[in-house]
Amino acid sequence: MRLPHPPPPERSAELRRRFAEEARSERPDLSALCLLLGAEADGGLDEAGIDAAQIELDELAGRLPFRPGGPRSWAVALRELLGERCGFRGSAADYQRLESSLLHEVLRRRRGLPILLSVVWMEVARRAGAPVYGVALPGHFVVGFGAAEEQVLADPFDGGRVLAGADAELLVAGATGASLDPSMLVPADPLDVVLRILNNVRAWAAARPERSDVALWAVELSLLLPSHPARLRYERAQLLVERGDFLAGAAELEAYAEVVGAVDEGAAERVRGQARAARALLN
Repeated sequence: MRLPHPPPPERSAELRRRFAEEARSERPDLSALCLLLGAEADGGLDEAGIDAAQIELDELAGRLPFRPGGPRSWAVALRELLGERCGFRGSAADYQRLESSLLHEVLRRRRGLPILLSVVWMEVARRAGAPVYGVALPGHFVVGFGAAEEQVLADPFDGGRVLAGADAELLVAGATGASLDPSMLVPADPLDVVLRILNNVRAWAAARPERSDVALWAVELSLLLPSHPARLRYERAQLLVERGDFLAGAAELEAYAEVVGAVDEGAAERVRGQARAARALLN
């Protein structure tokens, strides 16, 4: 298994600039954001590789039938092309691979996490004119076709299986033990999809302490999104200290303490104590 290596600092800075710019654009491009994320993870993904991935998505869209019909017809057409003919699907082993969160690798391997396979489904379907969007069910990501009153769901992780009435309820119950709420079926915002992908990368790295480098870039890309949890700044500070960058980690802890202090001065003081401890490690 080829382990992705990070890009050089100048390339990383340029990728992050473009990522932030795309994330703040009027209509963020999901495939572009996913590929910039992939290039930050994998220094082997150059501009030609990014272009090739976009071209592959275009070519796959060109293989779909022209306006096959309503939402269910679109879902079936995507399943037949991507799931059956091209072999896109997932397995339990994909949760153990960083490549399963990188769009260019998912296109190459035809394997990935539910959310990345859903990105493939969405981007191919969107290019073909389908009424498609992501649906962020708790614990499992799927795709939706059509408006709420005629919504059809498909599960790309299961090769694009078109879900019957109770299937979504079973997916939610299996993942969380909770019942399905109609609010779970609304279209996911592209930036929320990207943040969820980055959360998956952070979870992968958290289980592998030796890959704090991956955790750090995932946090730093998350912080470039217009909306993100404030606590990510604390997580970044901890990673910097863990990686031996005590000065930068202390500064980030102090900045986070200022944010927290507005609502919880006790918690802020504890964070300031951590900043002082980090600075002491310089001695």
